[in-house]
Amino acid sequence: MPSIVVIGSQWGDEGKGRFVDFLAAKADTVVRYQGGDNAGHTIKSGDKKFALHLVPSGAMYDGKKCVIGNGVVVNPKSLLDELKALRSSGLKVDQLYISDRAHVLLPYHKVFDSLSEASSKKSKSDIGTTQKGIGPCYTDMANRCGIRFCDYIDPEVFKELLFKNVEKKNKELKEIYGADELDAQAMYDEYSEYAKELAPYVCDTGAVLGKEYAKGKKILFEGAQGTLLDVMAGTYPYVTSSHPIAGGAAIGAGIGPRCIDYVLGIAKVYSSRVGQGPFPTEQINEIGDTIREKGHEYGVTTGRPRRCGWLDTVVLRYAVQLSSISSLALTHMDTLGDFDKVCMCVAYEYEGKRLEDFPASLKVLEKCKPIYEEFEGWDGNINHVRKFEDLPVNAQKYINAIEKYSGVPVSLIGVGQDREQCIVREKLF
Repeated sequence: MPSIVVIGSQWGDEGKGRFVDFLAAKADTVVRYQGGDNAGHTIKSGDKKFALHLVPSGAMYDGKKCVIGNGVVVNPKSLLDELKALRSSGLKVDQLYISDRAHVLLPYHKVFDSLSEASSKKSKSDIGTTQKGIGPCYTDMANRCGIRFCDYIDPEVFKELLFKNVEKKNKELKEIYGADELDAQAMYDEYSEYAKELAPYVCDTGAVLGKEYAKGKKILFEGAQGTLLDVMAGTYPYVTSSHPIAGGAAIGAGIGPRCIDYVLGIAKVYSSRVGQGPFPTEQINEIGDTIREKGHEYGVTTGRPRRCGWLDTVVLRYAVQLSSISSLALTHMDTLGDFDKVCMCVAYEYEGKRLEDFPASLKVLEKCKPIYEEFEGWDGNINHVRKFEDLPVNAQKYINAIEKYSGVPVSLIGVGQDREQCIVREKLF
């Protein structure tokens, strides 16, 4: 199949990076289509670990086109730092394409993100952002005052737009937050230098992808975050500012929906989330602590500990519905190993009634009690397994139940962190 979209089927941090890396080895082009450097993919190769924030995972292999689509908000400094780090590790990253329609994240976005978050914490309504400036950058996009790369790499246009924006931002800083003003000239001097370095990579990436698809090239679209963080479909307002669902790939890459041939949903065999918001299967106890430590559940970008709990198939069914998921790839089968009992939420109980669909209202969700199905545990020493039938019987039963309750097959199963520690049940590329 020519194109595959990889999405997170839960609250993000599902381990998308290892499967994106696995598929990138066979792809011709890898596309990042939403989010910014607030998200991170960890890829383990041999004794090396790589944390990717903006650069597509195709950078791990020579000869791959790496596309940053128009739906991504790009911090030029962060991107250049990441490229430098990757290249110093021996990676070439010599086929990078940045959309001329992608928006530029600038220092004032980070300033407003931090001030807004600090203000929210005082009122105990904080969202728990990474304070990377992602939300304010998307806000400027919606307010039609953002700066796109086609304008950023034009010195005169960039200066005009930047000074106009900083003048407005300074008034807001002074009147709303009582904060210090920003120096537009200093910002221009620094960021215009970054623009010179990035200008050779800027182009109409939608046109590039359209030609690649017409040639039958294998295209991999990688999403950041997860389904329940989608700004429209997620647990609003505890969401990101973009669309991590499959439909976001078309918008954020500048291609039509018919160019999406297959959707792979990534899911942990348990659940985790970062920050505030309802979490029906959360385990605030020894079980949750054990999952966190065994699964190394700490944010790639922030290092924050994640909240952990049992797998929620109500969430998985919702993700399947939103993104027309073709199959699931499971991560952390080894992490759940060695538990005596393992639970899976198959529905919710709300006001005495069984609820099988994910509710929009957070008030309702907070009152939902998980209805669990219990499974016998399995041996966690499964890193060497490469065939489904060689997994412990209880692990097989658990996976079969995931297929039953999600309504889609499981095509890939991660049994360890390394790219080769994977059971392939369906060849995707």
